[in-house]
Amino acid sequence: MEVFEENIYKLFISHTSEEDEEYTRFVDKLNDSYDFQWENHSVLGETSKEDIKMQIGPVDVVVILSGLYSRNRDIIQVQIDVARELEKPVVVIRPWGMENVPGNLESIASGVVGWNTHCVVDNIRKSGPYDDYDEYDD
Repeated sequence: MEVFEENIYKLFISHTSEEDEEYTRFVDKLNDSYDFQWENHSVLGETSKEDIKMQIGPVDVVVILSGLYSRNRDIIQVQIDVARELEKPVVVIRPWGMENVPGNLESIASGVVGWNTHCVVDNIRKSGPYDDYDEYDD
């Protein structure tokens, strides 16, 4: 009997200095995904550039919640700048219930996706380092 071992994706999820409803909702969606293993490298409250570098350094993919960007541009921009500096793939999540993201975010993203868990996981897998990505054929 072959044992299936799924890759564990190391993620950094954009955040502000305190827990936010959008951040919490996103983390809950990933936790509820039955076929996706991940580790959260985001440390809420730690938002200095040095702290962000330490959080993003070991990750496979950076996830930017664009709804947070519109409300906390300075903090989230530091996270984007560090991700680009460290050459990490960036998946941008549209604001909850909206279709548009700021053009500067779209231009740096390896993927832009809404809040559908399946689509989010697919985009993370496509952007990540593992070669196990198989798009689901229906």
